[in-house]
Amino acid sequence: MSPKLLIEHALEEVLKSFENQGGPESLNKAIRHAVIPGGARIRPQLCLAVAFACGNDDPKLAMGAAVALELMHCGSLVHDDLPCFDNAELRRGIPSVHAAYGERLAVLAGDALIVMAFEALLHSAEDSLNRLAPVMKIVAQGVGVPNGIIAGQAWECEPKVNLRTYQKAKTGALFSAATSAGASAAGSNPLVWATLGDSLGEAYQVADDIRDVIGDMQSLGKPVGKDIELDRPSATRQLGLDGAVEYFDELVARAIHSIPECPGQDMLKKLVLSESERLVPNALYDRVQKELVQKSNKTSTV
Repeated sequence: MSPKLLIEHALEEVLKSFENQGGPESLNKAIRHAVIPGGARIRPQLCLAVAFACGNDDPKLAMGAAVALELMHCGSLVHDDLPCFDNAELRRGIPSVHAAYGERLAVLAGDALIVMAFEALLHSAEDSLNRLAPVMKIVAQGVGVPNGIIAGQAWECEPKVNLRTYQKAKTGALFSAATSAGASAAGSNPLVWATLGDSLGEAYQVADDIRDVIGDMQSLGKPVGKDIELDRPSATRQLGLDGAVEYFDELVARAIHSIPECPGQDMLKKLVLSESERLVPNALYDRVQKELVQKSNKTSTV
């Protein structure tokens, strides 16, 4: 079974375990709606890949960390889509949680997913209790303040923000947590993997900025043009489209170069390269550039 299918199975098991305990039915449905169907699941895949590269002597704890990170990510998307932030009606090609279940249940579902994440991690540490605290700290720091995804969301409320500080918290924090948690779950030094997480996380946010400009709602499964609409900092606004794409390529190269020599080195490199092409396909960028040239030529002849 592929890592992604293993992750889907683990997420389904966690959801069922909570649903079987009862609770408000509408809330349970809203939580499930937020998690399934999912996206690329790149954060938990990255966590498992690093754990494997470090020996993965406790697969249960590694999967617990991976599931926790994905639940945290899903919860952050629920909150990100709320009317008080992006007011997005779509997520992953379906109605966002607040559009489907209302704003009150969306807030509660996002909160519940954060709690579920820590519970899932706690239950996975039976065989390596000595590693639980370090892994839990890594996950918590990736979510909270001053540098986690909550802080990243809060930077949007400030009148001024350093673009890299914002992107490192908004998106990069969970990627850093993914590589570090994967290493820590396997009993290895998480600091060795910090650059991979930081670089790939920042690359993801830059890619999101790029796709907000050149993508379309149907292929992305969410609204586009939000950065300009909400006057939000972005790589494309600061560097221009070409500059943002160039910076994205630099970050991907930095991420690949940072991968230490290990049994899973080639697998990690392939994962990073395949994700970079999925995020910013060369064909899409070339098409947009061609369209911009054609538009410029038409304007100059009028």
